[in-house]
Amino acid sequence: MADGVTATGVGAVLGRLRERFGERFSTGEAVRLQHGKGEAWHKARPPDGVVFCATTEEVATVVSLCAEHRVPIVPFAAGTSLEGQLCCIKGGISVDVNGLNQVLEVNADDLDVLVEAGVTRKQLNTDLRDLGLFFPIDPGADASLGGMAATRASGTNAVRYGTMRENVLGVTAVMPDGQIARFGGRARKSAAGYDLTRLLVGSEGTLGIITELRLRVHGIPEAISAAVCPFATLEGAVRTVIETIQMGVPVARVELLDELQMGACIRYSKLEGVSETPTLFFEFHGSDTGVAEQAETVRELAQANGGGTFQWTANAEERNRLWQARHDVYYAALALRPGFKAIATDVCVPISKLADAILDARADIEASGLIAPIVGHVGDGNFHVQYMIDPDDAEEVAKAQALNARMVDRALAVGGTCTGEHGVGIGKIDKVLKEHPTAIPYWAAIKRTLDPDGIMNPGKIFPMN
Repeated sequence: MADGVTATGVGAVLGRLRERFGERFSTGEAVRLQHGKGEAWHKARPPDGVVFCATTEEVATVVSLCAEHRVPIVPFAAGTSLEGQLCCIKGGISVDVNGLNQVLEVNADDLDVLVEAGVTRKQLNTDLRDLGLFFPIDPGADASLGGMAATRASGTNAVRYGTMRENVLGVTAVMPDGQIARFGGRARKSAAGYDLTRLLVGSEGTLGIITELRLRVHGIPEAISAAVCPFATLEGAVRTVIETIQMGVPVARVELLDELQMGACIRYSKLEGVSETPTLFFEFHGSDTGVAEQAETVRELAQANGGGTFQWTANAEERNRLWQARHDVYYAALALRPGFKAIATDVCVPISKLADAILDARADIEASGLIAPIVGHVGDGNFHVQYMIDPDDAEEVAKAQALNARMVDRALAVGGTCTGEHGVGIGKIDKVLKEHPTAIPYWAAIKRTLDPDGIMNPGKIFPMN
């Protein structure tokens, strides 16, 4: 419970929500457990009740009621977060926004759209396809766009198209007092006052609930080509990425899978014609001529670093199959140790430091005896490690957490960050305290000003005291 909240207050909120929402409000155990965790290894921390909203006004009704009684609120959409953002560590109400699932506007000439927070990236791209447009941010999971904004997601296309930070033009949010506020707009730039859009993007539900988003979209490229290239060594693969970025090749996607992850994907996704070696997945966007030039440059760089034969495809179905295998790495990794969980973590470093960061992480893993594949959106210096652990084995969990701490410390030492895209949640609070010690007091001041009773997703990102 939030500070000052009482069992009587929670009971009053539950009763009034039941009256207002009827069957769209639940205190059933299975529903509460589902809404008390994401895809992370953390144990479920269920809310006291779950309300399924269908409009911004309904969300405002719930927040106003909870604010009156100082009852905690945790927003929920697709449930794909990886750092415990959805754990209701103080109970309260889970506000499910999956019912806010409409694409409200498509302005094809201006390349922007207005969507509700429960719309998923695949749903949006299905709506845009016939207009020759697409939304490029692709974290892998079919996440909700509201959740992607809340965690400042990125993914495989970020090296060319940026992250949610660069692609959100404005938001509508229900603030902690229950008021509906709109920030940003359709203009591509503005010098009018504080940029509160960027304050909400990445706030993980701690400052308000995003219910609508104004997003940039892009034209589908004239030509798209994908390639897979195996490497003799992990270092050769990483060096190829570094040189590609330093040469300014506008590659759309470049993904690294180490040999352990590649083997897992071969078995899980039934990939054929590829080997269990460190591998780069590439995608090139542009004109026919531009794509050919980009690909030839990268092929030459790969060969100089021990790369094998490029396997090309311009066929959309084959490209989708290839990238689906990349998106399924989390589940492929889980299949390496059936019945166990993954501590999925990520860091991001300056591109010149990427080789050392990945090789040091791999050396630590091999010395530990843990099963932990590495995969990365390496074009922007971001990579992930999935430590396969028995969550009931305290020694194994501690070993994985120690390796993760070492990896983060090395990233911070070279100017990197403890998380490139997963966010903080409850999983990286200690890491963000190391990364931003002088910023935390100002974060806390903003939180106290906007959410004085601490009801919005309490206990996440940083401690208030």
